[in-house]
Amino acid sequence: MSTYTNLPAPSPEQGLNRYLQEIRKFPLLEPEEEYMLAKRWVDHQDTSAAHKLVTSHLRLAAKIAMGYRGYGLPQAEVISEANVGLMQAVKRFDPEKGFRLATYAMWWIRASIQEYILRSWSLVKLGTTSAQKKLFFNLRKAKAKLGALEEGDLRPENVAQIARDLSVSEDEVIDMNRRLSGSDASLNATVGSDGDSATQWQDWLEDEDSDQAEAYAEKDELDARRALLVQAMSVLNDREKDVLMQRRLSEEPVTLEELSESYGVSRERIRQIEVRAFEKLQARMRELARGKGMAIPA
Repeated sequence: MSTYTNLPAPSPEQGLNRYLQEIRKFPLLEPEEEYMLAKRWVDHQDTSAAHKLVTSHLRLAAKIAMGYRGYGLPQAEVISEANVGLMQAVKRFDPEKGFRLATYAMWWIRASIQEYILRSWSLVKLGTTSAQKKLFFNLRKAKAKLGALEEGDLRPENVAQIARDLSVSEDEVIDMNRRLSGSDASLNATVGSDGDSATQWQDWLEDEDSDQAEAYAEKDELDARRALLVQAMSVLNDREKDVLMQRRLSEEPVTLEELSESYGVSRERIRQIEVRAFEKLQARMRELARGKGMAIPA
């Protein structure tokens, strides 16, 4: 997708203010236009359509990136990583699924940013347990709930509360807080110079109610389970696979009546095939999961 080489890019020399003003020039897309552009990319690999999809969502990528301030990393680089995630989302977006690109792209943008942050912070030195990653991405939110965002070292009672809430030790909370402290700028600093309508940094921030660490972990788990599902499907014959796909893995499940007419058998027979296929698939997934140390719910 070489067309992406001419995207606007944030840089220390250019300044974020200018970049944020520049990307506001790209119009947002109406649902119908977005669908047609996505179809042109999927069906014909039309790079001009892909470029338009990307540029119309650069504001979304920047807004999400602003939600990851406070890690001591250059904001221009964080935004650039957000744009990488956006490009990956456009590349894989299926307009036939029925949802907007922005909904789909948020996962890829967050994942790209978080992978960059984790690489940059060398979490190997800090520990790589899910609880420690959760602490890394949620300490600011936890401090905000306690009204402790503007403090240096946390008070002992705050340390204890955060440690309990995030299932880590008090020493880990203290250490992480010191690593992350001292790099936050004022959220009321002005972005741009539009007079009375000047935008502040806080206007770009992502909703703090969104749990980034949990979303990141959920995406990893979902990807792993999807891979297991694809692998486990090999245990089914063609008819079982087709029935299960149409009955349980389709966004708009086909009725028993429709499948019975298609296969020339009774509705009860289709139901039996569906149940049997699901049981075989579930058993195979559990078997594969045990080999990978994963847990599959009943």
